[in-house]
Amino acid sequence: MKRWIWVLAIVSLCITQPSVQAAKKNRAYWESTGDIVWDVHTKKKWIAFTFDDGPHPRYTKQILDILHKHHAKATFFVVGKQAQQYPHLLKEMQNNGHEIANHTYHHPMMSQVNMEKLTKEIQLTDEVIHGITGKTPRLFRPPGGEYSEKVVQASKNGNHLVIMWSWTQDTKDWSNPGTEKIVTNVCRNARPGNIVLFHDFGRNRTQTVQAVEKIIQTLSQEGYKFVTVSELLSERPRWVPTKH
Repeated sequence: MKRWIWVLAIVSLCITQPSVQAAKKNRAYWESTGDIVWDVHTKKKWIAFTFDDGPHPRYTKQILDILHKHHAKATFFVVGKQAQQYPHLLKEMQNNGHEIANHTYHHPMMSQVNMEKLTKEIQLTDEVIHGITGKTPRLFRPPGGEYSEKVVQASKNGNHLVIMWSWTQDTKDWSNPGTEKIVTNVCRNARPGNIVLFHDFGRNRTQTVQAVEKIIQTLSQEGYKFVTVSELLSERPRWVPTKH
């Protein structure tokens, strides 16, 4: 009887161990590995604006004009098929010193694609961006913010680092919550090393455009500098971008 108890205990341990390990792979786990970044610990009053899903012929251009006006830099996580349609906007991003990063080609949900498909999505977008700018992006953000072992491995396959956003800096601008609400939430929660999430494509992004300028004006008065994600990562010793 004791023998069977030991057998059952061992089998139970074998079954539950993988699920326990998987459960541990949350933000704390991935931050400890350095494979996913939510924000950067720094004393410098640097903050990184990021824009997902574009470019858009109207809203991205308006955002670029505002950033240029205020000498602010940002990182654009572009969708490959959008980049192909508006290559002039990627060239303007590059010429103005902004960072261009990878946000897949078709913007699929991560749970609905396998490793092969995701790797191809990232590769295609890299090729589009390189074809327009002559440079290959080193940063990747998964659509919907879905992260997993698969997402991390596919990113590594393309020599990318996965970038999320600060938990307190999801503007939820996709829901059009109101310009002032976006401004208030970002400014109230602003901390050195934050990564802020905006969207420059999808629905009407007028609120986003208006909020960006107001946030820059407010935080500039507080001494903040608006940098690219890679600039922010320079404060993180383990991050060494690969030259291409």
